[in-house]
Amino acid sequence: MKKLLYHFDTDPIPSVFDSVVAYDGGADQVTQLGGIHENNCASLVEGAIYTRAPKHKKNTAIFVGGSSLISSQSLFEAIQSHFFQDFRVSVMLDSNGCNTTAAAGVTLLNQAGSLAGKIAVVLAGTGPVGQRAAVMLAQSGAQVRLTSREMSRSKQACEDMGKQFGVELAPVEARDHGSVQIALEGAQVVFGAGKAGIRLLDAEQWQKHDSIEILADVSTAEPLGFEGINMNDRNTERFGKKVFGGLGIGALKLKLHRACIERLFTSNDQVLDADAIYKIAQQMTGSR
Repeated sequence: MKKLLYHFDTDPIPSVFDSVVAYDGGADQVTQLGGIHENNCASLVEGAIYTRAPKHKKNTAIFVGGSSLISSQSLFEAIQSHFFQDFRVSVMLDSNGCNTTAAAGVTLLNQAGSLAGKIAVVLAGTGPVGQRAAVMLAQSGAQVRLTSREMSRSKQACEDMGKQFGVELAPVEARDHGSVQIALEGAQVVFGAGKAGIRLLDAEQWQKHDSIEILADVSTAEPLGFEGINMNDRNTERFGKKVFGGLGIGALKLKLHRACIERLFTSNDQVLDADAIYKIAQQMTGSR
């Protein structure tokens, strides 16, 4: 029986990236639907849960994507609200790759050194990847500062993540060179989650910084988020610090993404959210 993956994307045009990885993860057929949200998904979910016998339901799964984490999270929850008894299929949430990218990045940071008790700064932290990375860093025992160019956005993101995951994040404004320097005071870990082509950190801001020990930047487009690193860096030592670049993180992200897709088809009750995906990343790398 064919493994069917239905990709519900909150954006009008579904992600090509997610389609490719879905096939590489073992799906036999990927059906992508754009513009899906919590109020129009009911009939689609019903079509997925009613059509196959109980023993075959594991061969149908739903993937939720899109650029808006809030919209994708609402859709993810709405899908599950239509499940009952064994009338359900496995479902995964990875809005703009936020969960797999953050899980890969934070897992690699944990391998480079214990994060417990460290001060970690997430630059450009209000996007999907930044928010998830901040949560996972906090879950790893770090004291997390989540930055944004606007304090109001930082505060809102910290509040949202606190309510959803029970973690405490500190909102910080970082809109220019001076405020970034203040945000980095006393920090040992820096995680860059900015949009492609946006410079977050100048070389001088981290290369001679006294307390910074580990840096990770998910950017894979020039100019990179952190000046002076290489996107292929993976636990590379530069100026006495351990550095991870976008491609260095991306290799594990892709492996993790494919593993999660494969996991969806092992049973019909898999719920792969941020916590579950982070645990899978740790299992894959032998981390704890």
